[in-house]
Amino acid sequence: MKPEKIIENTIKFVKNELKNAEGGHDWFHIERVFKNAILISKEESVDVFVVSLAALLHDIADPKFHNGDETIGPKKAAKFLENQKVDLKTSEHVVSIIKHVSFKNSLDKKAPKFSSKELEVVQDADRLDAIGAIGIARCFHYGGFKNRQIYNPEIIPNLNLSKEAYKNSDAPTINHFYEKLLLLKDKMNTKTGKKIASERHRYMELFLEQFYNEWNGKL
Repeated sequence: MKPEKIIENTIKFVKNELKNAEGGHDWFHIERVFKNAILISKEESVDVFVVSLAALLHDIADPKFHNGDETIGPKKAAKFLENQKVDLKTSEHVVSIIKHVSFKNSLDKKAPKFSSKELEVVQDADRLDAIGAIGIARCFHYGGFKNRQIYNPEIIPNLNLSKEAYKNSDAPTINHFYEKLLLLKDKMNTKTGKKIASERHRYMELFLEQFYNEWNGKL
């Protein structure tokens, strides 16, 4: 089967799997990450087919919507790729990216390490969708989905979260900026990712400045 047809089938599969997903982790999130990944790939020496498949399948079963189970997504992706007759080497690479792409896994110092240029591209693409204007929108949408406070001045952000603490946190949404979003700019892998992240990071800083001014009655 031609790569173009496999990508077409993957898009249909992901759209169907995520048709009832939470708004910050739905098909449109996948589509944005896919577009980001293709954009970044133009400046990197990577296998665009691997990047495309990994970007499209990276959140096929996000653990936070499956009782923290991190095995469902990789297994579902592997099964799909097998059905599409994708060669084993490519399939294993894509599944490895899915297993290692998330921010929370970077907090686990004991986790097995995996690296590839394709992972770096997909990771940057995913992280770009967590910052800037869309990142802010997704952050508050998920906070509302989990019925979290918007902000509580008495609850200080935890800047040394372990993977488990991060997964189990129910802190106010504003804390998430300090515990993840504002950290992502310096975790970018690629030149393009770093450039875009710098602009989106500044937008978040301006948002927080405005937020605190309004919260404290300064405007």
